[in-house]
Amino acid sequence: MINLHLVFIKSLDTKLSTAFTESTAMDLFIVLVICLSCLIPFFLWNHNHAKGKLPPGPTPLPIIGNILQINTKNVSKSLSKLAESYGPVFTVYFGMKPTVVLYGHEAVKEALTDCSEEFSGRGSFPAFDWIARGLGIVFSNGEKWKQTRRFSLTILRNMGMGKKTIEDRIQEEALCLVEALKKTNASPCDPTFLLGCAPCNVICSIIFQNRFEYDDKTFLSLLEYVHQDFLISSTSWIQLYNAFPLLIHYLPGSHHVLFKNIANQFKFIMEKIKEHQESLDFNNPRDFIDYFLIKIEKEKHNKQSVFTTENLVITLWDVLSAGTETTSTTLRYGLLMLLKYPEVTAKVQEEIHRVVGRHRSPCMQDRSRMPYTDAVLHEIQRYIDLVPNSLLHAVTQDIKFREYLIPKDTNILVSLTSVLHDDKEFPNPDRFDPGHFLDESGNFKKSDYFMPFSAGKRACIGEGLARMELFLLLTNILQHFTLKPLVDPKDIDTTPTANALSSTPPYFKLCFIPV
Repeated sequence: MINLHLVFIKSLDTKLSTAFTESTAMDLFIVLVICLSCLIPFFLWNHNHAKGKLPPGPTPLPIIGNILQINTKNVSKSLSKLAESYGPVFTVYFGMKPTVVLYGHEAVKEALTDCSEEFSGRGSFPAFDWIARGLGIVFSNGEKWKQTRRFSLTILRNMGMGKKTIEDRIQEEALCLVEALKKTNASPCDPTFLLGCAPCNVICSIIFQNRFEYDDKTFLSLLEYVHQDFLISSTSWIQLYNAFPLLIHYLPGSHHVLFKNIANQFKFIMEKIKEHQESLDFNNPRDFIDYFLIKIEKEKHNKQSVFTTENLVITLWDVLSAGTETTSTTLRYGLLMLLKYPEVTAKVQEEIHRVVGRHRSPCMQDRSRMPYTDAVLHEIQRYIDLVPNSLLHAVTQDIKFREYLIPKDTNILVSLTSVLHDDKEFPNPDRFDPGHFLDESGNFKKSDYFMPFSAGKRACIGEGLARMELFLLLTNILQHFTLKPLVDPKDIDTTPTANALSSTPPYFKLCFIPV
């Protein structure tokens, strides 16, 4: 079953990559032709004619805005070039809607930290707005978002996030992962599926109170949907959808696959909710669903309550999707970096064996005595830049920011790349170097520029859980295995295959050699 699924994932990645590479140029051309030939009046607008005074930026074309000036396969690179011309705060148009870009640590901190409330809105993301309908944690706004996020955080803490209870769960799952890796018999394998199983099971144990065996058919389907959604969301086609939703929605394309996948995930979640409703004990909540169902019951007479079954479905989908693929992709990318730099891997393994030994599992208390390993984990997250431009923010009110006046609901694009790859904080930022997080004495060195989970009120609510998972899962792997690449390390390419919504590592195989 595992081997068959690995073949499926490789086939899926290859097919998606090939299909979107061959079709993107033609799709873009067709869309532009349709847009420009639409029988609607268009005009060339001026930034200062809009409400407020937006920052400067490249002159947009009618209807399509600046989309021809943005490389949809590497948005970060395009923004870097524009920042050279227009400074750390500038405006671009994706379609007809302006988006203010924040570039560099100073501008990002000033907005997300110093003006956290004003920049706490969620920007327009039509491909998912159509699905989430303003509910959940990720794509909601206003009071719905505040209450749902606050209560979800409370539940996660009740379930042990940041405490020993959740650490024990992760350690148990790490041992299951190690056993599954042993079954590869040191043969070449694609780690995508197995690295997805572990974090997904941790999340499932929190929200559903159960984990799945790695060959469970339901579990395989769930992982398949989440992985495929992540790949599709990072394609140029979805970016076009977000720029021209009314037009693209009715055309054939990968957005229909995305919607179908998510509908299947909703069906799975609804079945779990129904099971919980039938066995709910109000005095003994077992998991995330139980806590939320109890809250729904308590507020059933409040017609304005945000706590509804529909909101529970979207919230569970948010937690499950975000908590699975981001962590597993970071782990997968991390293994690729360790294959590329075997000298780094050797130092981490030496530290693990010296501090932890070979006969007990690593625990979170070990991290403070493992500065090099901690630095490597931080450098992996910094270097791979998993979510280069975060998810769009929006300003919740008219705000004067620097010398500009940004109107309420304006989309805000936060360039996390510009912070994580700042050459003043991280010398040679395009080079993988754990020394970026070590002082002269070899002690771990914190950095205010470390923002892989974003910052402010929209920072990832699962940051603590993700960091714990990354440490425990990776150290367990390196405690039990030597990583063997199939090619010479110097020939390993670490360039992401996509760099839009997320950075996707190239496909690779490796051998897990038991030590």
